[in-house]
Amino acid sequence: MVEAVMLWNEPNNLSHWDFHEDPEWKQFAEMVIGAARAIREVNPRLKIVLGGMSPVDPNFVCLLKSQGVLEHVDVVAIHGFPLDWNHWSIHDWPRKIEEIRSVTDKPVWVSEAGASSFGAEEVQAFGLQRTAELLLPITERVHWYSLFDLPATWVATTRHKEAEGSAYYRHYYMGLLREDGTPKQAASCFPKGMGICQWFHFEDHRLDSAVEWLRKLGVRHLRTGLSWADWFRPNAESWFDRQMNALEEFETSLTLCFTPEHLGRRPHYTSPPKDLERFKDFAVWAVQRYAGSEPASSRSQTPITEVLETVDRN
Repeated sequence: MVEAVMLWNEPNNLSHWDFHEDPEWKQFAEMVIGAARAIREVNPRLKIVLGGMSPVDPNFVCLLKSQGVLEHVDVVAIHGFPLDWNHWSIHDWPRKIEEIRSVTDKPVWVSEAGASSFGAEEVQAFGLQRTAELLLPITERVHWYSLFDLPATWVATTRHKEAEGSAYYRHYYMGLLREDGTPKQAASCFPKGMGICQWFHFEDHRLDSAVEWLRKLGVRHLRTGLSWADWFRPNAESWFDRQMNALEEFETSLTLCFTPEHLGRRPHYTSPPKDLERFKDFAVWAVQRYAGSEPASSRSQTPITEVLETVDRN
């Protein structure tokens, strides 16, 4: 079941939101507020999560609070990778939580925390165990990133790709499982109570294997996403249905993000949309279909094609 919907991913990170196009995040704030209001009308009991921050920045929270965003969300989420990308120690996790709690009374979730096996699997295993020790006692949700390594032939979702040097290639070694599906050392010490964050690509061949491994690891809480950009692909509805049906047994935080190229101010997934209402249409469709207030079997299942036809007419 979907326990929460997360609006965007790492909005204060240039790899996910182009703040040069929106330097004060005013368009982002308007987009989130509009989507949140619409989601409340569909399912007022569904938790709405502000897309996980990376870097962890209380000033960013204060900025969005001044624009009214925090009035429309239930949870503030953060991401951290101190063994790979952040300029702080893994032992600082409690302090990073408190930095955000000092500026909001909203619950703070860690929707991505991880460590790569880029240098050594032992480092990743240490990172997993220490993260669990530090975070599980003090926050309601901790999602480990991730279950699978990124296949070597795929492109990591970052802005500068290989120009980032070793920082880029660390993206490929974040999983508990290698690309061939075999477990790494960290998989053998996965802690009870830890969730998993696993993104699935369009028509991802790893979906069934992911479900099997989530069961083996005893995972209850899952974070994944639906790409707004993928919504416009042929057979998107069929793939989204397959993904969400396969994950129905888990308590899922469903992230909605990534601007379709033809709807951005620039043709890029990080671009603010030309029409902010279009993201609201996608969010409403996703919540109606996968997280409506009534049982899934009795929900109105509005086809994508009908929604898109209505949006285009308007």
